[in-house]
Amino acid sequence: MKVRMGGVHEAHPCVCCAARTPGVGKSVVAIRNKPRGALTVAAPIIFLALMLAGWWLTTTLTGIEAWRLPDPLAVTRKGVALLQRPTTWRQIAVTGGEAIAGCALGTVVALPLAYAIYRWRLLAAAVEPFLGATQALPAIAIAPILVLWVGYGITPVIVLCALMVFFPILVSTVVGLRHIDRELLEAAALDGATGWTMAVHMELPLAAPAILGGLRNGFALSVTGAVVGEMVMGGAGLGQVLTQMRSNVDTAGMFVVIAILCVMATILYVIVYRIERSKRYAITQ
Repeated sequence: MKVRMGGVHEAHPCVCCAARTPGVGKSVVAIRNKPRGALTVAAPIIFLALMLAGWWLTTTLTGIEAWRLPDPLAVTRKGVALLQRPTTWRQIAVTGGEAIAGCALGTVVALPLAYAIYRWRLLAAAVEPFLGATQALPAIAIAPILVLWVGYGITPVIVLCALMVFFPILVSTVVGLRHIDRELLEAAALDGATGWTMAVHMELPLAAPAILGGLRNGFALSVTGAVVGEMVMGGAGLGQVLTQMRSNVDTAGMFVVIAILCVMATILYVIVYRIERSKRYAITQ
């Protein structure tokens, strides 16, 4: 017995068992309840339009100062001007590269450790009491310590991004592994699956929805880590641009940079989300 990605073999009786698996059955129900088709495109656009309309009405009717809240047209003009500069694209590439490198580092460390925690009770008993506390640590508090340990530049920023990604992936992976239906694992063991075979063909595929959910959230947080790291530890990315604009009271420019960061985080989020949606897991002989 093994788990593979692809179409579901309806004739196999264990598919019903998979539907009862907390990590699998619930995800199937969740997918069915999610909006599909045109609604997935129209709903965000309508929501964004309403937000922009509310923003424009606020700046128009209240007479609020532009340095406090610039109107959408001023932010748009500033954005067009910034995106026409080659330096802006280089700064986007720097921040994006730091975020992606931090994602990779955090994932490489988190996944094996999560599996070890799942497998070894002694390690789980020693580590789990501290997981909640570590997730509560703000990036702005960790950054000065990394300066003392690693110094300034791109390396501590990447390490900070990795820390931001590490804990969501670790926790979600452990939870996903522990919610696998034990009957499926026992059936696989009867078929001779042990050790590496059990992990590759059963445990990790069945826990994949939870693992990908952690990756999705963690990758989006990595952009936050990159910006905070650049603001505290220096760099040549968008975090430094935000610091300069704050000093110059360039509120419209800050709005533009924040919007760019939101787009970057959304792209990472959507990439992992699409991978998550594209996978289908079935139990086959």
